[in-house]
Amino acid sequence: LFGRLCSPPSSVPGQSHSTQERRRLPGIGGADEMAAERDIDDLPRNDANYTALTPLWFLERAALTHPARASVVHGPVRYTWADTYRRCRRLASALARLSVGHGNTVAVIAPNIPAIYEAHFGVPMAGAVVNCVNIRLNAATIAFLLEHSSAEVVMVDQEFFTLAEESLRIIAEQTKGAFKQPLLIVIGDQTCDPATLQYALGKGAIEYEKFLETGDPEFAWKPPQDEWKSIALGYTSGTTSNPKGVVLHHRGAYLMSLSGALVWGMNEGAVYLWTLPMFHCNGWCYTWSLAALCGTSICLRQVSAKAIFSAIANQGVTHFCGAPVVLNTIINAPPSETILPLPRVVNVMTAGAAPPPSVLAAMSKLGFRITHTYGLSETYGPSTVCAWKPEWDSLPADERARLHARQGIRYVGLEGLDVVDSKTMAPVPADGTTMGEIVMRGNGVMKGYLKNPKANAEAFENGWFHSGDLGVKHPDGYVEVKDRAKDIIISGGENISSLEVEKVVYQHPAVLEASVVARADEQWGESPCAFVTLKDAVDRSDDAALARDIMKFCRERMPGYWVPKSVVFGPLPKTATGKIKKHELRTKAKELGPVRKSRM
Repeated sequence: LFGRLCSPPSSVPGQSHSTQERRRLPGIGGADEMAAERDIDDLPRNDANYTALTPLWFLERAALTHPARASVVHGPVRYTWADTYRRCRRLASALARLSVGHGNTVAVIAPNIPAIYEAHFGVPMAGAVVNCVNIRLNAATIAFLLEHSSAEVVMVDQEFFTLAEESLRIIAEQTKGAFKQPLLIVIGDQTCDPATLQYALGKGAIEYEKFLETGDPEFAWKPPQDEWKSIALGYTSGTTSNPKGVVLHHRGAYLMSLSGALVWGMNEGAVYLWTLPMFHCNGWCYTWSLAALCGTSICLRQVSAKAIFSAIANQGVTHFCGAPVVLNTIINAPPSETILPLPRVVNVMTAGAAPPPSVLAAMSKLGFRITHTYGLSETYGPSTVCAWKPEWDSLPADERARLHARQGIRYVGLEGLDVVDSKTMAPVPADGTTMGEIVMRGNGVMKGYLKNPKANAEAFENGWFHSGDLGVKHPDGYVEVKDRAKDIIISGGENISSLEVEKVVYQHPAVLEASVVARADEQWGESPCAFVTLKDAVDRSDDAALARDIMKFCRERMPGYWVPKSVVFGPLPKTATGKIKKHELRTKAKELGPVRKSRM
């Protein structure tokens, strides 16, 4: 069934579709073909029966349904849904009074604080597009983003004001004054040093709360007339070139925010802990989901195991999201920072990198209920889920963890998912071994990359979005990511999945984190090189012996040519969302030089 839904048997992705298939997959074909479709009536759309989909309505409903329920909590600050709706309308009104609206972008440089949550509603209520910027980026990269997006307004947390200031200075120098300086709004935070706020105000920035006071709390905001209108802009990591601007529309945000809640089984009134940065894929759309569910956001400015356990114990947290690195932090937290057993079932969604089965198993053992998802910035964050099957409950723990580590099936809001031969676009057999590229299509796919027609042509070639991830399709239709195309290791002509090697390395009792990349090899062309972070209690007096032990451990559990021929110890470089920066590790592996051919 899965294969037939994703790829009709009468055609392969990218080839011509029959009229029947065009009806099944809306959006395929030109305007003439769409106009040729017949219906049983000629009833028109009107204001009573049709409105553009947008998640902005969720906020109005939350304020009406539960006006006194906590919406956003941050340290001593607590807002209700009535408060949040008024504040977002104030923000929209204040922007509109400055003629910031349709066709404009508002950049937000902030950690998980109330203002960045409010921007997800207030900015598009004014008709503008919200661009949440990764706070871990350097000034030069942020300068590129601000100029590329033509940001009219920059809202910046007080601790990151100097970063924004430096970014704008870089743009001014590069454009020789031709760049129009955006309006600078500094967001104060009671939990931070007031000196940084005073510095920003001294530089002429407007304080966020003062800016809100210029807006009308009863502002009559208008939804978009067209649901294809952009709601958010986000940038890819840009590890090999300039970041690409991912443009998302109101329709996709509406559908994927509801899909995310549905596949997770989120309850009305959920208490959600913001361990995931809201600047990452708009918090995987849960910024909007929580309004739909009238839930409560608990902001976490800095993520630590202690802060997570404290929020679970003291603030009633029921859900949070995080990359595998966050889960690893929880698993390896010292007893002094944990509160076990958990006072209730806590639901955890993980994505961002393929989690090793051992990590999923360890989290489950602690009492967390794990939902494993997969996606990209281009698909509004997670767009597939490893939907749990009751019959798996009776399987051995290792087998459950192995099945759970797969990326699964498409979200409800994503219409197409497949694994295809990248040359022919034919679906690969569902045998769990034949690798192909993971492709998607439907309402959960971005509009495209901003001002980048070449990248759009490549990404949407043959009518599918190309993820760049390699994977397999199992007999039950579940997809499993095996590697990024660029991360595959080719040793002696054989392909090695770095993720498969990492899964085994993670099982070694001394290993906290691991990442495997290709290293030049005089004999085999390339061979696996494992970069490893050790657990704190591990004896580091003999790294060479420890490296040999890890290799021996791997040799007993994988094919010989998969075994890392070199092991490097140290901390792993990560992005703000916890992804390991493999491009930096590839550079380090290159600096090591090739593995020498044995002279024995």
